Amino acid sequence: MPRPRWLPLRVHGHSVTWLLPLALLLIIALLDWTMAGGFRTISWVVLAPAIAAALCGVWGTVSAAVLAATVYEVEDHTWPHELRTGLPGFILVVVGGALAVLACVVRVRGERRMVHMQDLVEITRHTVLRPLPDGWGGLDQAAVYLAADSVARVGGDFYDIQPGPQGTRVVLGDVQGKGLAAVTAALALLGTFREAAYHEPALDVLAHRLELRMQRHVRYRVGLGYQDDPRFTTLVLVAFPPADSSYVEVVNFGHEPPLVVSPDGVRPLPPGDGLPLGIADLSDEGLPPVRRVPLAPGETLLLVTDGVSEARDAAGEFFPLRERVADAVAEDPRAAEPGPLVRLVRDGTLRHCAGHLDDDTAILAVRRSRGAAASERGGE
Repeated sequence: MPRPRWLPLRVHGHSVTWLLPLALLLIIALLDWTMAGGFRTISWVVLAPAIAAALCGVWGTVSAAVLAATVYEVEDHTWPHELRTGLPGFILVVVGGALAVLACVVRVRGERRMVHMQDLVEITRHTVLRPLPDGWGGLDQAAVYLAADSVARVGGDFYDIQPGPQGTRVVLGDVQGKGLAAVTAALALLGTFREAAYHEPALDVLAHRLELRMQRHVRYRVGLGYQDDPRFTTLVLVAFPPADSSYVEVVNFGHEPPLVVSPDGVRPLPPGDGLPLGIADLSDEGLPPVRRVPLAPGETLLLVTDGVSEARDAAGEFFPLRERVADAVAEDPRAAEPGPLVRLVRDGTLRHCAGHLDDDTAILAVRRSRGAAASERGGE
């Protein structure tokens, strides 16, 4: 039976919340016994099952209700007849105990439903943001996801790394909108990416596959009558070629340009000059081009969604990502490594907006592993 996670009342792994209603019963009985002038407090034992209903399980609440009625009867009969509370007080204790048990049943069912929903949310989260093994695809990587909705814990921001015969491909995207519709679009794109990134030899073909997938997803949702669903996704594709480790290939669908971070400083990649996924047919230029970008050994690619770049402080100022990263790297060159870099951006973003995220946030940092084979062919 689930227990409220905010209660620390456990000893050696066993719940001791039942001690609170028991202690309350004893205190009330003691007060009633010692009170002078005929002021009776024994009817207050009805509070014990009420407290148990909020803290204990159903059987614990039943026990508290029965014990409260028993204590009431025993205590009340120790007083002279003219000072007894009598039947009205007993009825109050019994009815109060029954209502407490009913309230506990409702609470426990709600907790079970909540735990089940949390399990479903966690499954969805691991599907969208699957755990990535260390050194996956010959890359050192670190990532973090911050959901604006602390209950749902997942949204339309996503990232993934897919190794294959053509090298390792990396994706980070941000679906328009929020909620289940954004999650559905993210899952559709990730499914296509994980298969096509493994099989397709050219990055422009992979980009074309993702564009078609977004358009098909939009048409399908419109066919179901969902007129307010996400219509586009900003996205960055990065390919680490197996034959040459001096550069990466990048396709940017209208997304915030990644940063190249190294102990020598920070530089941005060329800005995305294409439209987001799903609306490429609105432009005569078609899909954005594949660009080759030099990437020296030890340089880290930092990819973020607009939850970072558009985070605002109390004065409405945007988070100065590039400046913060540059200052940190200048102070400590180890800040350019994927793990410290992701923690730096995460903590800086949360401090800047005082913990109040207005949008989901994904942060991904990757670089070639030193000594790892760039032509890793594993895949999932």
